[in-house]
Amino acid sequence: MPKSDARTAIANLGLAFEHYNEHHPDSALKYRSPLEFRQLRNFLNKG
Repeated sequence: MPKSDARTAIANLGLAFEHYNEHHPDSALKYRSPLEFRQLRNFLNKG
């Protein structure tokens, strides 16, 4: 994602949040993305 100036950075915020929430692994979530963590939590809570 280009960050050449503030306007471009602001325009790409949606993509950045989407990437973080759906793809970016987080060590606090045992190297799962927030989406993967929520899906696993929901699956385990159903059982």
